[in-house]
Amino acid sequence: MTGTAGAPGTEDAGAPAHAPGGRGGPGGRAAQLERTGLRPGWTTGACATAAATAAYTALLTGRFPDPVTITLPRGETPAFALATEELRPAEGRAAAGVVKDAGDDPDVTHGALVRATVRLLPPGSGVVFRAGPGVGTVTRPGLPLAVGEPAVNPVPRRMMGDHVAEVAARHGGSGDVEIELSVDHGEEIARSTWNPRLGILGGLSILGTTGVVVPYSCSAWIDSIRRGIDVARAAGRTHVAGCTGSTSERTAVAEHGLPEDALLDMGDFAGAVLKYLRRHPVPRLTIAGGFAKLSKLAAGHLDLHSGRSQVDKGFLADLARRGGADEELAAAVAGANTGLEALQRCAARGVPLGDLVAEAARGTALGVLRGEPVTVDVICIDRAGRIVGRAAPAGPSRVRPPGP
Repeated sequence: MTGTAGAPGTEDAGAPAHAPGGRGGPGGRAAQLERTGLRPGWTTGACATAAATAAYTALLTGRFPDPVTITLPRGETPAFALATEELRPAEGRAAAGVVKDAGDDPDVTHGALVRATVRLLPPGSGVVFRAGPGVGTVTRPGLPLAVGEPAVNPVPRRMMGDHVAEVAARHGGSGDVEIELSVDHGEEIARSTWNPRLGILGGLSILGTTGVVVPYSCSAWIDSIRRGIDVARAAGRTHVAGCTGSTSERTAVAEHGLPEDALLDMGDFAGAVLKYLRRHPVPRLTIAGGFAKLSKLAAGHLDLHSGRSQVDKGFLADLARRGGADEELAAAVAGANTGLEALQRCAARGVPLGDLVAEAARGTALGVLRGEPVTVDVICIDRAGRIVGRAAPAGPSRVRPPGP
């Protein structure tokens, strides 16, 4: 039987409806969704749990529950329609598939078909996970999974194990099964994710801590930054680079010859890189990025997204004055249309605004690191990838700014 994926919020008949993010209260995920008006979705871990639950139920009862209802870690009880079903009782296996609905999140896995094939195992075997086509395998240390394991993260493993146990108790099974997970076209999709850099090869990861995807939540990106630092540390790297984009990443590689597993896709999340390094230091950090974004870091902003921080032309004018600009030039910088225009005006008058921004950004970074043993240098580039400012390696600092 072929159907469509259950939309987020879909409930089995009679099941209580829970807003994503848990029961009650105006905060957290529910509040974010209410503010944005965006539709939540489900993680690959939730989809895999639904598919595995349906397949094991069919093995024990001869029928697939469709839709299949699961319980997420925070108590939500979504129902998922099955996109594929296959029952082979004589072979002791069944398979089901669920199409991932990521809601309004810009997720490369949206629409992916997540499949689970469940095979009966001898009593005492427990629940064993296998990576099928399109699901990756861990090849480097530093992740929460051992090398050689399928890339099925701990919470989805626990969710599937719990649901297998519940189905076994309800229908008289032993709960000893192999769960092989696969994602159609997963290896191709994974090329657009962090997996190759993290050493997860062959496909996607089965992810999720709550089962719910909050649109534009940033949490997945921040988690990837943390895992990237973990992998670099486990590989013995002593120098990593946090880069705002692919152009600055190429510049960092050209300048320092860093290997792929030392490159952190920082994006707008400078604070995530710095705060995690404060707890898990690496001796050397290069921050590389566009002039405008790093001018925000220089001004003390840790979130560099255009919707959450802006280029402060008055701050740039003050920096220009420190670099020798007269009041006429400082006024022109303060009134510039863009950060790039301010940079160009200063360059024409011999004022090293790029270096001044890089030095101030380094100061912000060292302040967030709070004296931890991390030496920081900064590279500012323009849109063409040309280096327009540098701050030499310095640190550690004992500055302790307010805040977490």
